[in-house]
Amino acid sequence: VQLQASGGGLVQAGGSLRLSCAASGRTLGNYAVGWFRQAPGKEREFVAAIDFSGGRTYYADSVKGRFTISRDNAQNRVHLQMSSLKPEDTAVYYCAGRFFALNRKESEYDYWGQGTLVTVSS
Repeated sequence: VQLQASGGGLVQAGGSLRLSCAASGRTLGNYAVGWFRQAPGKEREFVAAIDFSGGRTYYADSVKGRFTISRDNAQNRVHLQMSSLKPEDTAVYYCAGRFFALNRKESEYDYWGQGTLVTVSS
C-alpha cells in the first residue's frame, strides 16, 4: 500500500489543522495507521494510531485531548484532526501503515508516506 500525507501548513498557536493520509494500491481497511512526527533536531516520535476497524485508538500523552485520529475506509483515508495547536507541535508529520493492530512503535510499521510540514507560530 502506498500512503500520502497531506494537509500541513502554517497556523497560529491555538489554531487547528486536519491532516489526511490517503492510501492507494490496496484498501486501507486492512491496515492500522499511525501518525508520527519529527521536529527539527529531534527524533521521530509517535503521535496517534488507529486500528484497522477504527474501533481502537491510542494517543501520545502530549497530544491527548487535542488531537483526534479517525478513519474513513470507504474513502481509503485516515485523518488527524489537530486542535489547540502549540509551537511545540511544529514538525514534519508522517503517516504509516501496518496490518490490523495499532502500535506505537515506529519499527512496527511497514509502509510510510512522505511527510507533511506543520508549523505553529506563537
